[in-house]
Amino acid sequence: MKISVIGAGYVGLVAACCLVNSGHEVTCIECDDQKRKKIQEGIVPFYEDGLERLLVKGLESGRLSFAAGLSKSTSAPVVMVAVGTPSGPDGMVDLSQIYDVMTAVAEQQLKLRVLIMKSTVPPGLGAQLQRLFLSGKGSGAAYISNPEFLREGQAVMDWYNPDRIVLGGDNCEAVELAKDLYKDIKAPVCVMDITSAEMVKYASNAFLATKISFINEIANLCDLMEADITSVAMAVGLDKRIGSHYLQAGLGYGGSCFPKDTRGLNFISSYNGYTFNLLKSVIEVNFQQRILAIRKLSLHLGSLVDKRVGMLGLSFKPGTDDTRESPSLDIIRMLINEGARVSAYDPKFGVGREKLLPPGCKLHSDAMSAVSGCHAVVVATDWQEFAEMDWKAARERMLYPYVLLDGRNCLDPGKLRESGIRYIGMGKR
Repeated sequence: MKISVIGAGYVGLVAACCLVNSGHEVTCIECDDQKRKKIQEGIVPFYEDGLERLLVKGLESGRLSFAAGLSKSTSAPVVMVAVGTPSGPDGMVDLSQIYDVMTAVAEQQLKLRVLIMKSTVPPGLGAQLQRLFLSGKGSGAAYISNPEFLREGQAVMDWYNPDRIVLGGDNCEAVELAKDLYKDIKAPVCVMDITSAEMVKYASNAFLATKISFINEIANLCDLMEADITSVAMAVGLDKRIGSHYLQAGLGYGGSCFPKDTRGLNFISSYNGYTFNLLKSVIEVNFQQRILAIRKLSLHLGSLVDKRVGMLGLSFKPGTDDTRESPSLDIIRMLINEGARVSAYDPKFGVGREKLLPPGCKLHSDAMSAVSGCHAVVVATDWQEFAEMDWKAARERMLYPYVLLDGRNCLDPGKLRESGIRYIGMGKR
């Protein structure tokens, strides 16, 4: 099948490469010239396990091509939209890229059969887009909502091993065509109306974020009552009604999805006259975890003025180089505002990205250099490298009082204490 994928970001490029790998012919539309040229050379502009191999394979097959814009010559009968829909601090979703795409489709009178929306859009928008840009506009295209559930760092694996495939549409023929895109994938296909499909994405991410904030609240209570969150979460997670996923206490969630979608759903709720109190608390608890890290450090260091703090981990989770809404960046800003001097290291944070760091933060090329001369160290991302680090040697390079805040509860407290390090966990003894 011939498909045009609009957008070569985390979702669009994964979709394009995986569709080609499944035998389809794909033209990926990317307006950023520098980014597009880099991808055409077989270089993925972000870190995603297994994606570069699929990209090179797709380019060599001749079934994967790239173009700067959508036109009659670059458009296919099936168009998949995967552009960004960021949200502002108030949660209002920026839909400008969506409207740009839909306007181009309508104005150029592209002869489409199906337009598939991969981008996360507010519930109700798809029906509106179908009415404004497709129905009676000469395109004859049907609209399908097909939200993505790809985890950064595991996106390729998730594409081929989804828990479910969600398709929202009111045209049976279009739904069947969309199903054909995934005929080589074994997963339940959930067919519903467009608005319900859009709600599935928001509801799923909001629920997962709720689990994270809930276990962080329990961890904070464990700190006060001298209980251990690791043991508590393990036992709670064995309950099949609850499950063990997303019960890892720590500094809170980050990335491009959970913060954006929780704020977005909260805004959507308020806009429709409903006060989503539970979700508001989830968002508040997540932010408070950053502040809690500063309070824990202050408790052991006293004043943070002129204290040196090493930050290990800048990405919001391991397996990716994405630092969007990463807890570590918020904590770095707070530390610098308190007068601390911060050094940082992340195994996937390469040279040339220093501009993404808050002013005053020094980037190092290895973990040992980042912790040298520091009064305290914060492990903000649970990279395996940090668990395997020689902490005895690190302690020799640190300064009194040798504090380590394990923001992801990923280290062995006993071994660290034996090394002479003052270990602080997040609800972990």
